[in-house]
Amino acid sequence: MFNKKTQSIDEDYVKGEIAEVKGEDVDVVMDNQEEIADKIQSSNVLKKYTELGKVMIGMLKDYRNGIYSNVPWFTIAAIAFGLLYILNPFDLIPDFIPGIGYVDDFAVLTFSLRFIETDIHNYLDWKLDEGNKEEVEV
Repeated sequence: MFNKKTQSIDEDYVKGEIAEVKGEDVDVVMDNQEEIADKIQSSNVLKKYTELGKVMIGMLKDYRNGIYSNVPWFTIAAIAFGLLYILNPFDLIPDFIPGIGYVDDFAVLTFSLRFIETDIHNYLDWKLDEGNKEEVEV
């Protein structure tokens, strides 16, 4: 899934990688959601995405369970790609490099979220409208 042909992370790189996401990638995210959450929480660079990460995983879960379907595949793929990128320790800048290891993860997540911001808001509105307020983790 990860193409290392590029030396930089930009909007085009993220869009191209999102286009390659398959349904099985969503399963990998769901199977590793605790590890992804731990990585986000333990990284100073990614910590600001802790609550958003929970919302994105919740959205994937509701989508996968057929509870929430009012979302384009691109949004599901963007969430899966962003979270899988965080999970992968050997991405463009390996996570174990002190000080800069999570900079690329931050960039990928930022670009991914920029593409899907409206859909995240729609999902949160839906959760509140459906009386699922207690399930929204924000």
